[in-house]
Amino acid sequence: MRVGAFVLAAQFPGQSQREPLHRAVRTAEVAESSGLDSVWLAEHHFVPYGVCPSAVTLAALLLGRTRRIDVGTAVTVLPNTHPVALGEQAALLHLTSGGRFVLGVGRGGPWVDLEVLGGGLDAFEHGFPESLDLLMRWLSEARVGTDGERYQFREVEVVPRCDEPLLPVGDAARNGPPARPGVVVACTSPGTVRVAARRALPMLLGMHCDDGEKAEAVAMWRREAREAGHSLEEIERTASLHVAAGVAQVADDTAEAVEALRKSMPGWFRTGLGAHRTVDGRQRTMRDPHGYTDLLCRLHPVGTPGLCADRLAATSERTGINRYALLVEGTGDLAATERNVQRLGEEVLTQLPSAQ
Repeated sequence: MRVGAFVLAAQFPGQSQREPLHRAVRTAEVAESSGLDSVWLAEHHFVPYGVCPSAVTLAALLLGRTRRIDVGTAVTVLPNTHPVALGEQAALLHLTSGGRFVLGVGRGGPWVDLEVLGGGLDAFEHGFPESLDLLMRWLSEARVGTDGERYQFREVEVVPRCDEPLLPVGDAARNGPPARPGVVVACTSPGTVRVAARRALPMLLGMHCDDGEKAEAVAMWRREAREAGHSLEEIERTASLHVAAGVAQVADDTAEAVEALRKSMPGWFRTGLGAHRTVDGRQRTMRDPHGYTDLLCRLHPVGTPGLCADRLAATSERTGINRYALLVEGTGDLAATERNVQRLGEEVLTQLPSAQ
């Protein structure tokens, strides 16, 4: 079982925009020193829900600040960027970090980002498969050209190529890293599950999903992957790379952990999620902040170290997922976040099978 920290760089009420970014950097540094496996970085635009507008840029900084852990994006919003530009950046980080970079991509939402950054609503509603295919070609081929609906260009040389020798940085290089960056796809609907499965790409499942919903997504992914003609060996290998997002808050008493999140997260949800604007004025329904906080506390490792370990083990048994990206900044406080990460590494991971 491999556990990482999920960092949104969330701006809680009353905080400057610098504070969550500093907290994000410190979270990665403490995660590495506490034995966590990875750090996953979210990307948002124009909202205090998360003040990091470029997960790839922040990943580059954190790869330079760390030596062992993987650093991934969760996710880079593909409709807002050119897949070739993203592929070049991913290859650069893959090569210079010794294979520690993981590229998570997703469709994002129908937000005003699409208007400001030029992708447009069509890129969100219809363009994701074409963009993903072009990105994967860039990460695996020596020369790429395309004549698609959205992108057309003559064949060009891929520079730098992911199959070049890696710099001897970190454990990944010593243990034989993959020939290209790991790629995961955020899956929040049957459509995106199908897109990932047909390309034999692992999924990143959201923290709002319970174990039953995760198990259904994994089962659908397997069916679609088989129908697409992928071998059983490839399906099993890729399925072992699925990632489940969640929330973690470790305390001596479960009620104490829940109360810590109840005090802070609803205000963040209210201001952060409430700031989202749709690209076309469509109506949207926002989750009740208090109800959503309570749901997350029930679903995820929020409580004593023993309870947290039990919940992670139970999710793994029910879903087959063994990789986690856990939101650790739910209090919004830097010192509390650092202590939460330390306890997750020192008191929860030590109770999980891989740590024994």
